[in-house]
Amino acid sequence: MSAENKALVRRLFEELWSKGNLIVADELFAANYLHHDPSTPDLGRGPEGEKKRATLYRNAFPDLRVTIDDLIVEGDTVVTRWTARATHKGELRGIAPTGRQITVTGISIARISGGKFVEGWVNWDALGLMQQLGVQAAAAGAWSKCEAVPSSLLGPRLRPAARRAGSSGRHRDVNVRHAPRRPHPSRFLSMR
Repeated sequence: MSAENKALVRRLFEELWSKGNLIVADELFAANYLHHDPSTPDLGRGPEGEKKRATLYRNAFPDLRVTIDDLIVEGDTVVTRWTARATHKGELRGIAPTGRQITVTGISIARISGGKFVEGWVNWDALGLMQQLGVQAAAAGAWSKCEAVPSSLLGPRLRPAARRAGSSGRHRDVNVRHAPRRPHPSRFLSMR
């Protein structure tokens, strides 16, 4: 079974994603296929949802090529580490074509039953894509305006000890220095 499942995944990446053969989705995906990807809009279930998803990205990146870096099978589950390379030649969700070449990596986990994909989880570098397209500056600008976090939004472990102990409450309701340190978003602007 593992050889068949590997062949199914290879066919998905080669025929649907790299070649844009949408008809193959009808052969690869179960009618109730469920797709989980926090970086991509919900385009529905089953083969039709996958055709819409492939069309969305292939219209923006018509020369899209996806290569499989690792393929691991355990029972009915296949894990694939992949790399996508393409040139941004079409609109992508409101982003005008930039002509830039991109390289994006991701990991897909697929559950297969009866020779078809029935459920899939995808996690890929969507922020890296936006950075490569040069559109992250607007988002970073918005993040830089959010420098303080009200302590009421922080969990009890991050609130000042005096506040937890029932202090007079005279201090400001802002707790930045006790929040976990994260790099400022402007740091990523210089990484282009």
